[in-house]
Parts: sequence; C-alpha cells; structure tokens
Amino acid sequence: MLVAPATLGLLAPLSATANEVTINDFNAAEEIAVTNSRVDGLEARLNNFEAGSFSETTTASFSVDTVIGQVDGAGDTGDDSNESTSFDFQFNIGLSTSFTGEDSLDIAIDNGSATASTMGGKMGFDTGTSLVVDGVTYSFPLGGATAIVGDSTDLSTAFTGACTYSSFTDMTPDDCGTGNSMGAGGKGVTAAVSYAFDSGFSMAGGITSAQSEILGDNADAFGLNAAYSADSYGVALAYVSDDMGSGTDSTTYWGANGYYTFDLASLSVGFETSDDGTTEKSGYFVGLSFPEVGPGSVNIAAATDALYADNATEYLVYEASYSYPVNDAMTITPGIFIQETSAEDLTGIAVKTSFSF
Repeated sequence: MLVAPATLGLLAPLSATANEVTINDFNAAEEIAVTNSRVDGLEARLNNFEAGSFSETTTASFSVDTVIGQVDGAGDTGDDSNESTSFDFQFNIGLSTSFTGEDSLDIAIDNGSATASTMGGKMGFDTGTSLVVDGVTYSFPLGGATAIVGDSTDLSTAFTGACTYSSFTDMTPDDCGTGNSMGAGGKGVTAAVSYAFDSGFSMAGGITSAQSEILGDNADAFGLNAAYSADSYGVALAYVSDDMGSGTDSTTYWGANGYYTFDLASLSVGFETSDDGTTEKSGYFVGLSFPEVGPGSVNIAAATDALYADNATEYLVYEASYSYPVNDAMTITPGIFIQETSAEDLTGIAVKTSFSF
C-alpha cells in the first residue's frame, strides 16, 4: 500500500512528458500544406485525363449482330450433303463529333466473320475479323443546302429514298430493289450536296472517284436524286452513271421506289433498270411491313434477285421475318427466305440477334 502512491507519483511526470511530445510533433500548418499539395497533384492528373478524352460534342455508338442459321438446296442430292449450319457476327463502331454545332465528322469502323458461303454472307454481314475503317465523312451546311465529302463513302450518301421496308437478308436487293441507283455505292472519294424544301420535296447530287484517279477516265460515277414525302406516302427517283468499271462505256441506272402507309401496314415497291450500252436489264421489288403484330413487327417481300434482260429467265427471292424488341438495346429476328435458282431452290432459316449500346 505504501509503494502504490510512490509509483503513481513517478508515472505522472512520464505521462505528461509523452503528451507534450505527441502534441509538439503535430504541426497543423505543415499537415495542411501537405494535404493541399496532394489535392493539387490530383487535380492536375484529372485535368490531363480530361484533355485526352472525348470532347463534349463527340459521341460513340456500338452495335453487334449475330446470326445462326441453316441453308439447304442449290444442287441438293437428297443426302443432306448441301445443308450447312453456321454462326456469324459483325461489330460496328460509329464515331461522330461536331465543331460548330451544325457540322458533323463521322467515322465508321467495322469487322465481322461472314463469308459468301455462310449465313452471315447471305445476311450482308461484314467480313474480316480485323477492325477496318469503313468510311470517313464530313457534312456541313452550304448556304441552305447540306454538303458532304468523304473517303470510302457511298455515292448515294446524300440521297433520299422512299422505302419503309427493312430487309431480313441480303438476298433481297437493298433500298426496295434499287441498290444500284437509290443506294449506289462506289466506296471512293465522294462529294455530294442535298437540299430539302419545306414542301417535303428534296434534291441531291453527288460524284465518286477512285482514290488513285479522281475524275479520271473510267474512274468516276455521278448521280442525281429527287424525292417527295407526305404524311402517308412518298416517292423517290434516282439516276446514276457509273464509269468506274474497266469497260469503255459507262453503265447507267434508273431507279424509283415508293411507299404507302395504310392503317395496319405499309406497302413498299421499287423498280430499277440498267443499260451498259449493250444490254438493258430491269428488276422489281414488292414488300409489306406490319409494324404492330403482338409485341413485334412482320416484314414480307418478293423481288427479283438481280437485274435481268428481257429474254433472260428471272429468278425470284422471297423472305418473311418477325422482329421482336426484347428491350431498348436488344432485338431478336427469326426469319426464312427462298431463292429460286436454275437447279434446286435455295432455302434458309435463321435467327438474328442485334445489340446496340
């Protein structure tokens, strides 16, 4: 009992000394300075990150399409040796930015696993598993019109069509059967201009040249387009002169398509002709779209699978599909097509799934 007070007396000064050391070691001004320095460094890193990221006017969109299906026919011997089931995909990236709020720089980047012999090839999927720049386009106002210039850009990039039908396969010609005129490609160096009137009438024109020979012999194509759209119907006309082939004469195309919307469906039709200086050919398209069938929509079409001369045998392609949106970013579309050939008809059935994000 006598030892305890003495011990406590000895410990009290030691405790006071320890508290003094701890308090004296803490310098508020120094700690605040260190903290501010670290915050400044973090802000500098964030500023550097923002400087290297997308601008506020740049947007990116992504889509993935997959298809699994089977094709049967075209020389079928009855032993199922010509039946083939395949799976294909395509991946697309779209980048868009504006510098003035009225212009737009657009870049398309694509890849896919399709080949001509797979279902993806018959669906028109992209080929080549490496990402490839599929087009660079810049559009801007020019007076009251819109001008477009680009590389690997379609001649018809400024055209306005009148087709409401959405094709299920690439067996059905694009743009309601006017893919050579209303949907003219070219994939060259392109310049185009379009003008839209308040009345619903629009006009457009463009020219495309090969990258290695702009406006040279046998190296360019040009086209003109006129269209009119109203509340329930629309019509469009296009003319294209294509001199990008190896022949001495250019091939001219005329195409016309239109649509009419009823209460329950929309009818789309198209007709196209070609003349290469030797042979005149033509083809047609008829399609019906039912936008509200249960939770999805139905598309049915019949068309010539190419342009044919008057004395040639025409072969038709038929297709039907049902498109069901699972949600805002995913759509499932099962469908079937039949293509006539000189041998056994080609029959295909497939399920396509589309994702957008």
